[in-house]
Amino acid sequence: MGDDGGAWTLHRRGDSEVVAELVVNGGDFPWLNARVDPREGLAELRPLFAEELRLLDSINEDVKSWEHAYEAVRNAVTLRYPDGQEVPEFLLHIDGDEAWWRWSDEPFDEQNANQRARPAADPVVSG
Repeated sequence: MGDDGGAWTLHRRGDSEVVAELVVNGGDFPWLNARVDPREGLAELRPLFAEELRLLDSINEDVKSWEHAYEAVRNAVTLRYPDGQEVPEFLLHIDGDEAWWRWSDEPFDEQNANQRARPAADPVVSG
């Protein structure tokens, strides 16, 4: 699986409702960057993403708090590939109209959550 040029979609977990389309506009492997095209329902989820990002800034001081915040995100949403299939594992950040994520066809290793949370470079998306 991967980026075939179409929009990835973000869904409310347990529902087929699309809350955002993520239109890929760049990336630095293994991260993809995208423009967020919001749909009805995303506004209700934005506080979860905002809290996750707030805690990401201090992840080295408090990994557990970030893990709990990200678990709340994962419990709220699913991500689908452009072909419509659900992504088995992903790490997604949304800030306003920008998103960046990495994904796997297999679950991530539960160790080293701190290292999974950030790309090698600063996670602020440019473009």
